[in-house]
Amino acid sequence: MIKNTNDGTDKAPYLRVDMNYGGCNDLPPFSSGPKGDDQEKHAAISEAGFGGIQDGDPALCKALGLALTAHARMNQVGDLDALLPKWKDGGYNCATLHVGWGMESDDEVNRLVEYVLNSSVKYDLPIYIETHRATITQDMWRTVELTKRFPEIRFNGDFSHWYTGQEMVYGGIENKWEFIQPVFDRVRFMHGRIGNPGNIQVDVGDGQGQSYVDHFKEMWTRAFQGFLRSADTGDYICFAVELLQADIFYARTFRNSQGVTQEEGDRWQQALLYKELAAACWEEALKREG
Repeated sequence: MIKNTNDGTDKAPYLRVDMNYGGCNDLPPFSSGPKGDDQEKHAAISEAGFGGIQDGDPALCKALGLALTAHARMNQVGDLDALLPKWKDGGYNCATLHVGWGMESDDEVNRLVEYVLNSSVKYDLPIYIETHRATITQDMWRTVELTKRFPEIRFNGDFSHWYTGQEMVYGGIENKWEFIQPVFDRVRFMHGRIGNPGNIQVDVGDGQGQSYVDHFKEMWTRAFQGFLRSADTGDYICFAVELLQADIFYARTFRNSQGVTQEEGDRWQQALLYKELAAACWEEALKREG
């Protein structure tokens, strides 16, 4: 697996906080975030201090000095053959993937993972397999087993899928953290989303006083530690805030006092909060590894 590096720099390993462009999709009227065209949205993301955009417009990102990352679903060997040259030529830093549907045999999973790893080397582009529902990494046990067969595998850690989908708090979350340490050690990209045991994405207010927020902060910190333990000069880990809209059943909706159904909170303001939470987790990881 190709490492995620910034060649030619003498910077210490660092965190880059990006935004997944879906975080600007269909923001509710009361949101303080951008609701105009792509130019306005990209400019607002840049002005808010994010370092890059996943699924952004290549020309706009280049003009604004924003990094650019890709994502895709890959169901079969060969699915990346047409995409990888475009990503490489288009200036993308890396890509994250939903791989398979989660119903594959171990032999089928092995072939898919081998194809991803070989493609990453062939195109000299980091490719991170996402921990996601309805994929080969939908459960913790199978994903840990993957790290045994493919130690070089690297992940996009979207821990909301496991936290809610596998109800990680049921039976004690600390032993789950210990069990998935091989995954934490291999995370090089993260999707920033917080859920609770019953909902995959929730508004966290100011981020204080909720046990599930503390659980996610701990997982993010452990993943940052895993990165730091093997990082070289100039390496970075990307934390891409990914707070998605209601029509795909991520943002929750409630009826307000006028009986109108609306999203429970302002995803834009939450994204800005997540940027601060990620930075705090990074500092905690640096302290623990110091």
